[in-house]
Amino acid sequence: MTSAARWGLCATVKAPAADVLRFAAFHLSAGAHRIHICLDAPNPGAFAALKAHPKCRVTQCDDAYWQQVKGHRPAKHQIRQSFNATRTYRRVRDVDWLIHMDVDEFLVSELPVASALAALPQNIQSARTRPMEALAPSDAATFPDAFKKFLPNGPARLETAMRLYPTFGAYVKGGFVSHVAGKLFVRTGLPDMKIRIHNAQQNEQMNPRSTELDQVALAHCHASNWQAWRDAYQYRFEKGSYRANLAPAIPEADGGLTLHALFKTIRAHEGEHGLRTFFDEVCADTPEHRSRLEKEQLLVVHDLALETHLKTHFPDFTNG
Repeated sequence: MTSAARWGLCATVKAPAADVLRFAAFHLSAGAHRIHICLDAPNPGAFAALKAHPKCRVTQCDDAYWQQVKGHRPAKHQIRQSFNATRTYRRVRDVDWLIHMDVDEFLVSELPVASALAALPQNIQSARTRPMEALAPSDAATFPDAFKKFLPNGPARLETAMRLYPTFGAYVKGGFVSHVAGKLFVRTGLPDMKIRIHNAQQNEQMNPRSTELDQVALAHCHASNWQAWRDAYQYRFEKGSYRANLAPAIPEADGGLTLHALFKTIRAHEGEHGLRTFFDEVCADTPEHRSRLEKEQLLVVHDLALETHLKTHFPDFTNG
C-alpha cells in the first residue's frame, strides 16, 4: 500500500466549452493525474484549451476518427462512450486507476481521491463511487450547491422516497431522477477489460473483485435548472436516462412505472404543467425541499467552486 495513487478519468462529451473546461478543471484540482476528453461534437474552444494543458489529452471524435478506430460512428451515444472509455483504458500507461464519467458529474471527497484509492487492497480491481444528486437552483446562472444523498437498495429506500416525495416517490429510485449506480474506478493494466457506462466487464464477468468507495461521492448535476432540464428532456426521453427500456423503481406488478411511462402519462393528462409539477417536487432547490432532506439526514451542501477551478487551470479561457 502506498500513500497515494495516480488516477485519471475519461469522458465522451457534447457540451459547451465552458462546461467541458469546468469539468476538467474541477478534477485537476481534485488531484487527477490525467484527464482524457473525447469530444463527441466539434468544440474548437474546448479543444484548444485542453490541448494546451499538460495534464489533459483531447480527441476530436469526428467522422475520420470513427472511420479509423471502428469503421463507422455508432449511432447510440452509450456505445460511443463505452468504446472510447475502453480504448482509453487499454492505452493508458501513466495512471493506476481510471474512471469513466459524464461532464455533469464531479468527484467530491473529504480526503484526497488518490488516498482513498491507495488504501484499497491490491486484490481489488474496481471501486464504485455512488452518486448524490443535485437540487436544481431557480437561477440559471447559479451552480448547484445542494445535493440529496444516495439511498442503498432495500425496504427503507421506497419508504424514505415516499416521505420525501408523496406524489412521485414510488417512481424515482431513492428519490433520484438520474442513475443510482454511480461510476466505477477500474485498476489499470488488467487484461481483457471492457469499460461500460456504470460497470466493467472482464472475460464476460461483470465487476470482478469490486468494492464500494464510500469516501468518495459522485456529485451529479443532472438538473442544473428548470430550463436546462426541460431542454434535455426530449433527448433523455427518447434515447437517454428516461428511455423506455429502463427498469422502474418498483416492479410494474406492484404499481410501478418506468420514468418513460410516467412522463408519457403526465404529458398526456397534464401537459407542460405536469412536467413542471414533477420537477418542482423532485428536482427543484427550495427551502421546503432542503428541509425534507435534512429531516431524513440526506442533505449535503457543498460548493463545487467551478468558476474558481476554471480560472485556476484555464486562466486564458474566455466564455463567448
